[in-house]
Formats: sequence, C-alpha cells, structure tokens
Amino acid sequence: MTPERAGLFEGVDGAWRCRWCESTPVYRAYHDSEWGFPVTDERRLFEKLCLEGFQAGLSWLTILNKREAFRRGFAEFDAERMARFGPKDVERLLADAGIVRHRGKIESAINNAHRVIELRAEFGSLAAYAWGFEPDPASRPKRITHEALRTMTTSPESVAMSKDLKKRGWSFVGPTTVYAFMQAMGLVNDHVEGCHAREQALKARAEMGLTPRGRSRR
Repeated sequence: MTPERAGLFEGVDGAWRCRWCESTPVYRAYHDSEWGFPVTDERRLFEKLCLEGFQAGLSWLTILNKREAFRRGFAEFDAERMARFGPKDVERLLADAGIVRHRGKIESAINNAHRVIELRAEFGSLAAYAWGFEPDPASRPKRITHEALRTMTTSPESVAMSKDLKKRGWSFVGPTTVYAFMQAMGLVNDHVEGCHAREQALKARAEMGLTPRGRSRR
C-alpha cells in the first residue's frame, strides 16, 4: 500500500473508498451516499444527533441496522411529535426489540426534542445553528490523510458545540459525538484524499450553493 492509498481500499467496482467502510455492504452504501455529504434538512440533522447519542458504546453498524426501527419508534424524528412523548412512550420504546433499549438514551432523545424546538425558536433552524460551528477551512489539515485522521476524534468546534448544547440542556452530546455528527452531516469532509466519495461530497456542497463556511450563496 503506497502512502497515497493509506486508509483506502479498492472495491470490486474499481473505486477507492475509505477503509472503515470495507467490512460490509451496509457501511459502503452509507459511505457512498450519505457520510460527509452536506445536510441542511432539519429532520435528518436531528435524527443524526439522536442516533449518535444512541451509538455511545456501540458500533455505528448496529445503529444503521436498526435505523428504520428507530425512525418508526421515534415518529420519524419529528421533534414536535417527539416532544409530546410521555412515560407510556418510554415504556413502549423499552419494549421495542428493533432499537437500542436504553432508558437513559431514550429519555435523552425525548429531552433533546424539547431542546431543539427551543433552539429553532432562537436561531430559526437547527441547520442555522449547527452550520454556525463549521470549522474555518484554514484550521483543517491541508490534506485529509489516513495519518491526519488517526487521532482526530474531536475538534475545537465540536468541543464548543458540545459545551453550548449541554448549557442548553441537551444530553448525550459529548465532543466526540458532536464531531461524528459533523463528519456525517458534511460540516467537515473527512473522506480520505483519493476516496471517490470525497469529490462527490464537494460537488454536492457546490450544488447546494454552500460557501466554504456552510452559508448559502442563494
């Protein structure tokens, strides 16, 4: 493996991909079409913050395999509907074998639904709030390589966002969780240089009219 291909693998289709998605087709599909692509959709952003909280201590593959069950159980992550959940809903979810049955995480997701409604009232949208923490490109590594990513589990911006969310009453939003959210939602593009999806994610950003700091030109 040459240094230029470190952290990558070549698929049967001849495309080079980030090595973390090599183990299963589910990971590869997620890598190719979602991870690192910019997202401004409110439901998807809130869903991801909730699911990252559920992932704590587990693999992301576990969450991906249960994602449809999570969506059914949590009203498609519609924050207004989730904010109306009560004790009976908590018990319903604890009995749902399709999701991660952890009382603290379930109650956290419901709590965070209330908090995101408050946040939207202040900032207009979760997207406006979250993208306000997008890193300045100058603060990022000049090249996203396997070596550069090895210890990059948080960033100053994820620490700041985590701290602010906690002050606002959110839970299960530590700096590592928030950085994973930023990676997945395209606030940072951590596809390794040479990965075919890296340029596609950059193209998607341009097509959405996003500036390097995530603000729309439109």
